[in-house]
Amino acid sequence: MANTSLSSVSIDPEGFGPRSKAASWALALTSTELKNQFLRLYGQLIGEAVPLILEANSRDIAYALSNGLTGAFLDRLTLCPDRIRQIVEGLIQVTHLPDPIGGIRESRTMPNGLVVNKVGVPLGVVFFIYESRPNVTVDAIALCVKSGNAVLLRGGSESFHSNEILVSLATKALGEVGLNPDSVILVPPRPRELVDLLLADPDHIDLVIPRGGKALIERVVKGAKMPVIKHFTGNCHVYVESSADAQMALDIVVNSKCQRPGTCNALESLLIDKSLSHSIAPILLKALEAKGVEIRGCEETMAIWPQAVLATESDFFTEYNDLVISVRMVNGLDEGIAHIQKYGSGHTEAIVTNSVEMANEFTRRVDSAAVMVNASTRFNDGFELGLGAEIGISTDKFHARGPCGLMEMTSTKYIVNGTGQIRR
Repeated sequence: MANTSLSSVSIDPEGFGPRSKAASWALALTSTELKNQFLRLYGQLIGEAVPLILEANSRDIAYALSNGLTGAFLDRLTLCPDRIRQIVEGLIQVTHLPDPIGGIRESRTMPNGLVVNKVGVPLGVVFFIYESRPNVTVDAIALCVKSGNAVLLRGGSESFHSNEILVSLATKALGEVGLNPDSVILVPPRPRELVDLLLADPDHIDLVIPRGGKALIERVVKGAKMPVIKHFTGNCHVYVESSADAQMALDIVVNSKCQRPGTCNALESLLIDKSLSHSIAPILLKALEAKGVEIRGCEETMAIWPQAVLATESDFFTEYNDLVISVRMVNGLDEGIAHIQKYGSGHTEAIVTNSVEMANEFTRRVDSAAVMVNASTRFNDGFELGLGAEIGISTDKFHARGPCGLMEMTSTKYIVNGTGQIRR
């Protein structure tokens, strides 16, 4: 496998866009079986290259540590045999999903005899800009190729070596099944100005998806000359309603916050009904503290749990991506929803309740990409929701919202069949 240093990367900025566009035309016409053949071979090559992948990943971890990166960032960066196995499972799951290209999604026959079919088509070239998570590299490749899109991948410098080997395995698999290796291109992380050049190339790039910190996304939105699907802030909430079962609330809150706190679908702000101040609330706070979570609470939370830190206004807006949580006691559903409407980021919200009426009211009024009833926020994930993989979780409303899987990587066109009709 390649062993390229960041400083020695040779770039051809004028070539990335045209090469990807040329590859996308052929990929759009590729059969389902050939795309699935690529995915199966890619998974096989990854499975055979586990030692090489782990070695490359160890170099990225060393680089990250030398630059002072720790905690949740390192967790997102780190690969292990089990995570690589999950990556391969995701590839196989994508092979079992229906091909979104070419199928008729809507059909109607007009009074004049015209047959109008709406069919799925690829977007073209997707420019994916992301940070730290090499498993996302494989997800993006799988989804883009299966949906007939070429993809330009620009990961961060901290994951360069992991991404390099994962992309080299993809291009090898593409070539071996007879597809254009330029269907998947790794864009080097340096120079940074290269991103600006590509964002200004709408003739060859059809969509850009940024997935990372606020500064990255704002930079992309400002510079992009093509549509953008934003994977923005995940300030996720769980509201423990007055009728909630104590054990269920405990399980959901701890899992949502602690299973992987560095992810965008991890719980960041806990809302507890005031009627539970002396029953469930202390149980939840004690369990979170036992897991090493720093609790930043409102004044009423402080009265229940004096060892907590008094929360500031900014705490309730914050996506911590760490073992820190903001907590507020709220007076009923209306106050809980009002808090989410003010501080939430439209990513994932959950309610724990035994009331069907309260659950329905919560799901009707809370406007987020995913709303959970009696389930962990961690389930807002492409794999967990049956999409096979995801290229991100969109907090936009157009053109896609929530986990972006195969269907979200497509557009549509109308095919109209007539028998000589003319408009009068």
